[in-house]
Formats: sequence, C-alpha cells, structure tokens
Amino acid sequence: MFNQEAIILNCALRDKEEIIRFLADHAQKAGYVNDSKTYVQAVLDRESEYSTGVGMGVAIPHGKSIAVNEAFVMFTRVQDVDWNSLDGTTVDLVFQIGVPETDAGDEHLRILALLARKLMKDEFRAAIRNANSVESVQSIFTEYGLV
Repeated sequence: MFNQEAIILNCALRDKEEIIRFLADHAQKAGYVNDSKTYVQAVLDRESEYSTGVGMGVAIPHGKSIAVNEAFVMFTRVQDVDWNSLDGTTVDLVFQIGVPETDAGDEHLRILALLARKLMKDEFRAAIRNANSVESVQSIFTEYGLV
C-alpha cells in the first residue's frame, strides 16, 4: 500500500479539504481511483460526521466509494493544518485511505487499526516527520510493517 507513488513528502496546502482533493488527485494518477470527485465526496461526507484528526498531529481522512479501484493509503506531510483534531492540536501528518465500496465492510477498519497501532509509537511519528526523502519514508513504513 505504501509504494513511492503513494507518498508525497510535503504538501504546501493549508486547508484540509484542499489537502483531501490533492491526495485524491494523486490517487487517481496512480490508478487507485477512477473518479477523484466521487471519491472526494465520500471522504468529505465521512469528515462531516466527525473529524478524522485523531490527535498527536495526525489526520486519517478516509472514504469508501465506487470510485476506488483498490484499497490504498496516500501519505503526505503538511504544516500545522487545523483539522478540528480530537486533542485540539494541528495536523502535520496525513494518511488518506480509500477502499472500494464493494469491499466486505471491514477493509478500511483493518487499515485504520494497522495505522493506529503504528501511529501510537512516538518514534514512528518522529521518524516520518524527520525523513528527508520519499525513499526514507518508504523505508520507515517497511521497517514498521506497513509495506
């Protein structure tokens, strides 16, 4: 799931909806999504239920959509974006998940659980915050069993 085309080292956008669209466009270019607008709407619908800013500077926006060809996770770093996080902090790490609507209901929960276990580790978050290349980030994801 974390190949190099799914990792965008830094995103200069400062608005969560723009970041969601940006990652969706990259997912479409990578072939994970066949219609980024439809997928984005699923993510925004989910976001409107409650914030996916989970705390510790992390957001995990996600959506289940007919526009998703195969399950994926896109990753980018941003700078202090207000995501209405549960702990009131700004976000600097974004992991955006997409799953096909036809997947048996638990695929996105499995991915969320896997990510959450890794993101609880201070050293994991610090390592990806300090990585200076896409290859370094991918290496960290591999080391932590995400690839």
